[in-house]
Formats: sequence, structure tokens, C-alpha cells
Amino acid sequence: MTTEDSQNPVASAVAEAVAWYLDANPVAATTMGSDNPEHTMTLGDLSIEAYERRAAEAASHLAKLDALAVGDDGGDSSGTGGSGGPGGSGGDRAGFEDGVDRDLLRAQLRKHGILSGRQVWRRDAADYVSSALYGLYLPFQQKTRPEARLVEESLAKLKQVPELLATCRRNLDPGLAPKLLIDRSLGQARTGRRFLTESLPAMVTDEALRAELAEAAEPAAAAFDELATFLADFSERCEGDWRLGEETYSQLLQEVEMLGYDTAELHRRGQVAYDQLNEEMQDLAERIPGGSRDWRATMEVLCEDFPPTEAAMLAEYVAETEKARQFSKDHDLVTFAEGEECLVQPGPEFLRAVLSVASYNRPPALTPSRTGVFNVPFTPTGSSPEAVLGRLKTNARVSMPTIAAHEAYPGHHWHLSWVAEQGRLVRSTFTTPYFIEGWALYIETVMREQGYFADPRHELGHLDARIFRAARIVVDTALHTGEMSVEEAEKFMASKASLTPETAKGEVNRYCAWPTQAPSYLTGCLEIEAIRAEYLKQGKGTLKQFHDTIAGAGGLPLGLARRVALR
Repeated sequence: MTTEDSQNPVASAVAEAVAWYLDANPVAATTMGSDNPEHTMTLGDLSIEAYERRAAEAASHLAKLDALAVGDDGGDSSGTGGSGGPGGSGGDRAGFEDGVDRDLLRAQLRKHGILSGRQVWRRDAADYVSSALYGLYLPFQQKTRPEARLVEESLAKLKQVPELLATCRRNLDPGLAPKLLIDRSLGQARTGRRFLTESLPAMVTDEALRAELAEAAEPAAAAFDELATFLADFSERCEGDWRLGEETYSQLLQEVEMLGYDTAELHRRGQVAYDQLNEEMQDLAERIPGGSRDWRATMEVLCEDFPPTEAAMLAEYVAETEKARQFSKDHDLVTFAEGEECLVQPGPEFLRAVLSVASYNRPPALTPSRTGVFNVPFTPTGSSPEAVLGRLKTNARVSMPTIAAHEAYPGHHWHLSWVAEQGRLVRSTFTTPYFIEGWALYIETVMREQGYFADPRHELGHLDARIFRAARIVVDTALHTGEMSVEEAEKFMASKASLTPETAKGEVNRYCAWPTQAPSYLTGCLEIEAIRAEYLKQGKGTLKQFHDTIAGAGGLPLGLARRVALR
């Protein structure tokens, strides 16, 4: 703790809570680039006692931060703004920023409490499987430490995998665990052996170290085999419900995301957005040569133009990513972080079983590295030709420009490399998908406004991505309130958005496992658009200054993002 922090109770409490979080979540700390052996040499304690202890500690930190917000109208959760912390709008900038940090942490700790109350560690194997896989994969992908040290750390963590997965088996409760979530983790567990014995060693260049790692991986691979056998049997005994329920869903929207409305209103907004986009797309599709007002039929034809292989898809995404970067520079849309780089590569094997769309891994914020990774959505090894074809069609050339803008420039990669550059640890540690994903979809709209989608086919591809996000709002809210079945949701996504049945199935499975995340894209986008309109109307700065300011503040709950931009 610095002398300055000791004299500032808000900054001190924030620093204490961030340090606690990183120590309590060593895999997260390691993937952020921590080189502390207490983080890098362990997969963490995932026992029930540890989960319960962390829940109590999170509640203690929240109580301390809440006490520091008493009498400060900037600490509300309505998303309406306010003074913003000690010093308020009339105080110095440091006081304002400390208040934002405090309220960001309060929102995230409230989320921790809500999810702890659901005892997710008894319901789902995802935490256990992901800790092992990501904890081993990301350090090698990031390469922020010498290879010999990365191998040393991995050897220590590989020894812990059997006990970690045994803990998973002990903790899961068939009365609480839903079959759908267990089957999802089963798909990942089945990729464990191949990842540990083949993919992970292949990331090591030194032949001797590679052989040592491959040999040490066998017991961990056997533990994944054992977990897969267990989950396949356990799944048949599961009686839990994966639905979040309307009350908890609304609680997350209002207390964590700081939105001023509930689940029912979010559902309504999603339907309104869908209807508006549907009409706009009908008009645009009619103007495309060979198109018609049936935009889905037009998109279906356009989606027949796709890369012939997954390798070709990767090469075309590389080219499109560089094109989007240059366009962002030429149009002076944002300020770039020094030394930033976006690698474009196939998604890791273990991710392909649970994620059917493109994704992104951010730069490790605790290091000087500003390198991130755009994961191109390859299918799992051994997938059927039909599954590969479906994935290629979902990544047809009509959609590639908007996907590259979303994942790379000036979407996720630009944003998260720029946040890391600001050097405010709490903002890099805690983010919300309602800003992170909202920003990436918002920036697609900016690229359209600036003329990036000059070909009307690409413009339709952009709107298709946007209406897909509107459909997500409708489906996610309906799924978790019990108004729509999984089968109805899959049919909705395949018929109301341009998804193949295989991709729609993977999408809906994701919504069931990750409640409230799917609506974050368009919800956040619309909120950021509204903030921008007010920012420009008030003459607070240029479009570039707006982007640098609101995105540079982090991935804040939208109420806090509004406060930062408009204070």
C-alpha cells in the first residue's frame, strides 16, 4: 500500500479488495500476467470450504466499501449518475476516479454474493474444468515469462489436476446440478487428454522441456478421462434446474449492471429492437443484386460464399483484421496503445466444444504486453463434415468484416489493450460484459457510420450480427424465466437469425450456462449510443475523445460508464 493510499480510505479499501481477489483467484491472477509464485504455481483451492470462505470475505469487503459510500449519491445502482465519490464532481480527478473504482468493486462483489447464494460450485463442473485448462493454456499463449519457467509452473499445476478434478466430483450435487450444464462440461472434459498430451506440449519449443511436459501430463490426462466417465454417469442422475429465474435475473441487471430496468423490460426492449432491425434489413436486402425483402433468404444465399477450409477461413480473418486496423487509423477513430498487437489464430481445442463463435483473449494487464488473441472458431478435432460446413457458413465472407471489427479493431482488442495501457489495476481486473460486449457491438455501428461496410452485402452482414444480438435478448430472458424451452429457443435462433441448426444449438446451450451474458451485446451497445449522443450534444469532445474516454475507463457497469463520460 502506498503512502497516498493510506491517506485515502477509498483507494486503500479498493487496493485491499483487488489484492484479496488476485490472491483468492490465482488462475485469474496468472492469466492477467502475475509472476507471483503464489499465483503461478497453483490452480487454487476449489473445495467447498474455500468457496464459502471466499464468499464471506467478499461480503466483508463489500460492507467496507458500502460504508465508504454512505452519503455519496454517486454510489447508487440506478445508473443515473451522481457525484462519483469523494471530492465529487467539484473535487479533484483523483477523488472522482477513486469513487468510480469503489462503485465498480461494489457491483462486482454484489455479483459474487448473488452467485455464491446459488452455490454454483455444487451445480456446475465448469469452474473446475476451466481452472485446469485455462490455467495451463493461457500462460503459454501469452508467453510473458521465459519458457523454462512456464514449464516449471505447468509441471507444478499438472500434479494438482487429479486432486482438483476429484474435488469436482466430491462437490457436485445431483439434486442441484442440471443435466444440461454437466453435459456441457462433459464435452470439455473429453478434450482434456488431447489438450494436455498433445496441444500443450506443442506450445513448447525446447525439445527436452516439451518431452518432460508431455510425460508429466499423463496422470492429469488420466484424471480428465476419469472425470469424463464420472460426468457421463452423473449426468443421468441430475435433477437441478439451469434456469436463473426472473427475480435473480433482474437482481443482476439492476444491482450489478446498474441498469434501471428489470428482466421483463429487457425482454420488451429486445423484441422492439428485433422488429426495427427486421424492417431495416428487409429494405436493405431488397437493394442487393439478386436479393429480396426476405433478408433471411438473401443471407442464406450470401452465406454460400465461404472459405473452402478452416485454414482458408483463418487466413481471410487475418487479412480482414489488418484491414479493420488500418481503417480505424485512417479515420482517426481511437488512440492506439503503444506496442499493441492482435494475433489471429484457431481457438484452443478445449474451447471448441463449448463455443461455436469467434472469441478473444485479452492482453495480460499486469505485464507490459499489449498482445491479445482473436480466436477463430474452428470445430473440435474429428467433427463431421456437416459440422465443419456449418461452421464455415456461419463465418461466411458476408459476415467477416463485422466479426473482425468486433473481435479486433476497434472492438475487443483495441479496447482491452487501451484499458491495460491506462494502468488502473482495478479497471483491468473487474469488467462487465454489458460494457465489454456492448462496446464491441457499438463499434461495429461506428464502422458502418464511417463507411467500412461499403459493400451493401457486408452492411447486411453487419445488421445480421446486430439482429442476432436482439434475438439473443429475447431468447435469454425467455429461457431463464421459463417462458421458452431449449428446443423452442434453438428453433427461434435458427429461424429468426441467420444461424445453421448446429450453430443455433451451440448458442442456446451457451445461454443456458451463462445467464444474462447473451443480452449484454445489444443492451450495452444501445446504452453506449445513448451516452454518446448526450456527450456530443453537450459539446464535451470529439468522437475520438469520447471513444478514448469511455472505453479507456474500463469495462464499467453502464451507470458508471455514463458517469465517467458525462460528469
